[in-house]
Amino acid sequence: MNALPLVLLHAFPVDARMWDAVRAPLSERLRLITPDQRGLGRSPLPETDREPDLDDAARDVVALLDRLGLDKVVLGGCSMGGYLTMAVLRLAPERVGGLVLIDTKATADTPEAAHARHDVAARVEAEGAGWMPEAVTPGLLAEKARPEVAERLRELITTQPPSGIAWAARAMAARPDSLETLRSADVPALVVVGEEDGLTPLEAANTLVETLPDATLVVLPEAGHLTPLEDPAGVVEAILGWYPA
Repeated sequence: MNALPLVLLHAFPVDARMWDAVRAPLSERLRLITPDQRGLGRSPLPETDREPDLDDAARDVVALLDRLGLDKVVLGGCSMGGYLTMAVLRLAPERVGGLVLIDTKATADTPEAAHARHDVAARVEAEGAGWMPEAVTPGLLAEKARPEVAERLRELITTQPPSGIAWAARAMAARPDSLETLRSADVPALVVVGEEDGLTPLEAANTLVETLPDATLVVLPEAGHLTPLEDPAGVVEAILGWYPA
């Protein structure tokens, strides 16, 4: 295991258990780290009066690397995890030796999308997360996703703390455009996208590839927005086939 460790950051509104199906095969070849982001899974939401900001979550990631004694890693994430990866790249580019961007995009939210995220945050604070699977699953999974995948997604969503979901939604709404950050990222990058991803489609993946100095694109057929849940073998093959020495 002479290669750099791999840190994978999870999507919204779930936690690091979304990587369960890729964890064993990746760990056979690499040191793999899959933290829960603040407020989600087993990671507490710090008490603060600051507005939700992915830069604070990026500082959490850098602090984790410090605790683990890791100077440099290959950093990646799915969807929101990709947004957080870009935030870490802005904050501490010297800590990133490669990028894995899965079903994500570099552009900021439109005003309409940001407004919708704030609506999600307010509703989940008022009602809890029980309503979310029906509302978000059609956008997160391919139309013909296996029933057990949809059930696993339901479990992952409904076990999240509402406060963490709300914080993450507001932080994503406030995120900046990251195209310039990626343009200056002089490290190898892997871009993975589900062929049926309707939230960050192939067009968004192509923009990432065109922007990054050294990018490889892998399109996974018959998969939607959460490829690590829908096609874990495809994600593993993509990562291991690309991984920098």
